[in-house]
Amino acid sequence: MPFEYPPARRAGTVDDYHGTEIADPYRWLEDPDDPDTKSFVAAQDALSRSYLDALPERDGLHRRMSELWDIPRTGVPQSRAGVTVWSHNDGLQDQPVVYVAHDDGEPSLLIDPNTLSDDGTVAVVTTSLSPDGRLLAYAVSDAGSDWQVVRIRDTRTATDLVDELRFVKFTTMAWLGSNGFFYSRFPEQDPHSTEPSRNMTVHFHRVGAPQADDELVFANPENPDLGYAPLVSDDEQLVVLYEWDGTSHENGLLFRPTAGGAWNRLAPTGVARHEFLDTHDGTLILVTDLDAPNGRVVTVPLDDLDGRSELIAESPHAIEMAIAAAGHIAVVRLVDASHVVELYSLEGRPAGSVDLPGAGTVAGLSGRLGGGTIWVGYSDFLHPPSAFAWRDGTTERFAGVQPPIDPAGIVVERRYATSTDGARVGMFVVRAADTELPAPVELYGYGGFNISLTPDFQPARLAFIEAGGVVVVANLRGGSEHGEDWHRQGMLGNKQQVFDDFIACAEQLISDGVAAPGTIGIRGRSNGGLLTAAVMLQRPDLFGAVSCGVPVADMLRYQHFTAGRYWTVEYGDAADPEAFEWLIRYSPYHNVEPGVAFPPTLIVTADGDDRVVPMHAYKFGAALQHAAGGASDQPLLIRIETRAGHGLGKPTTKIIDERVDEYTFFLHHLRPPAARGDQPTVRR
Repeated sequence: MPFEYPPARRAGTVDDYHGTEIADPYRWLEDPDDPDTKSFVAAQDALSRSYLDALPERDGLHRRMSELWDIPRTGVPQSRAGVTVWSHNDGLQDQPVVYVAHDDGEPSLLIDPNTLSDDGTVAVVTTSLSPDGRLLAYAVSDAGSDWQVVRIRDTRTATDLVDELRFVKFTTMAWLGSNGFFYSRFPEQDPHSTEPSRNMTVHFHRVGAPQADDELVFANPENPDLGYAPLVSDDEQLVVLYEWDGTSHENGLLFRPTAGGAWNRLAPTGVARHEFLDTHDGTLILVTDLDAPNGRVVTVPLDDLDGRSELIAESPHAIEMAIAAAGHIAVVRLVDASHVVELYSLEGRPAGSVDLPGAGTVAGLSGRLGGGTIWVGYSDFLHPPSAFAWRDGTTERFAGVQPPIDPAGIVVERRYATSTDGARVGMFVVRAADTELPAPVELYGYGGFNISLTPDFQPARLAFIEAGGVVVVANLRGGSEHGEDWHRQGMLGNKQQVFDDFIACAEQLISDGVAAPGTIGIRGRSNGGLLTAAVMLQRPDLFGAVSCGVPVADMLRYQHFTAGRYWTVEYGDAADPEAFEWLIRYSPYHNVEPGVAFPPTLIVTADGDDRVVPMHAYKFGAALQHAAGGASDQPLLIRIETRAGHGLGKPTTKIIDERVDEYTFFLHHLRPPAARGDQPTVRR
């Protein structure tokens, strides 16, 4: 049956980009307070809900997905002075809660964010434990906003102090003793504004003092777009500033004595990655990819900042993260898109490894150089997030449960596609052993910002697999799976290579018999939403369904909204004539053409997204619907979540509802009509 879409007026807005006129008929959708925008949003969501709620596969998938989600998941602990804190979700709690244990005693509840709102949309997103373990600084986000409020809780009484820090986002809280901490903030501003935030400054907050009294310790008004994250060395002698320019990993480093004094620049911004691990024997220990695209560990004498010595050499396997803890350096490397944790002495000698359950993902590391424990968070496609502790050469499970489905019945394999330039692009392919191929396939990708896609636990995928689907995760250019070179091959003017990689993966799946024409659904979020939007326009014939989550879709104007300015180092800025030429060639909003048979498409966004503002989804969806002539034989829908943001702190109930809609959409459209029943096939 044809789908008729709510009318959306087309304005005559035209911009001149370096002599080229570009129409922007839906500019008005950039204003969330415009009455026409509100009417558009209400009508679009009503249309998508009426369709999604009626799909016959939905109820059964919702029940099974909720069952699979109802399993304990534990975050990475942190310990100081015999006090350990960690996050934990029993299963279906909207938000994980924070527990505390003193001197290996019984754990007790420290913070339950589920009590902070009626709808589960207030989340604890960052925590930092004081050196004596007495106080926990924690940041909360409301309705998925990047803006946060920092509070301090007494770990013994589980009560908050009077402290409250606002105008904060993208910060760390670095304690100096237990009387205060360094943090970053922005000038006072309207948190609901879509204007970019600038002029981040670094302050020291003394426990119990009002924020207005916080000491300004660093500002850089000459470079208002730069951001800063403070760190303190384990011996508390140095405060280090991680200086970042947008999302670039080519960061700067500055440091000074914690007692005060002049700032010393250790590394400039815009040259290479530099991560501070700690100090040892008068040297700074750093991870860098300067002259080593896969990363290496070096030391720099405090009295000779131009001198460097290699501590741990570059290897064929890229360094994803590292810490100095428990008298060792722990290095997480990527081996065929999975993590291993290697240990080295402080002199750089190999010292074993942390034993993990399999080929999966290290979600995080924590520990102190002078402490006795390295905490490791782990998950994979089947194992829920768990925590492990390495002490004195032994790895023990701190918390975690067995997979909710039998691993013996699941096949996880690596397959490879050859891209347009001859590069080998890896894919994880996950399916039930008895799934008959070809089958409905979810092809998931990201391809940007140096982010690698490694095996992670997602109950929604398990429900899709049980229903006869195959999950494929592609390791595209733009990510960090093979180091900085792999990233650079998919950024700026090379962005089309990411799309080519994704298309090559889809074609290979069909060639291998995993999928058939029309049985591949592509899914991605954020930069991955850009990916799915771009490739569906370039190859609409190749895909049977599209889920386009919180997409960056207007590549000419993204930089003018909230966090968008941070991404120019990855995408380029249309104000630059050269960048305009590559951006206009793939910008989804500007490449929608009439007369194309678009595959069934579900665009997913949230009205409170202040990272990738929802105007991207609105404008792209309106353009698709207009190109279809206001009606089409396939759904071109916009799903709009309320009281939610880009994904930060999204409640479990909202996540389940969103994933149910996406995977129901896939199950319905990726199987031939004769195979569609009232309920999906579920294997127990």
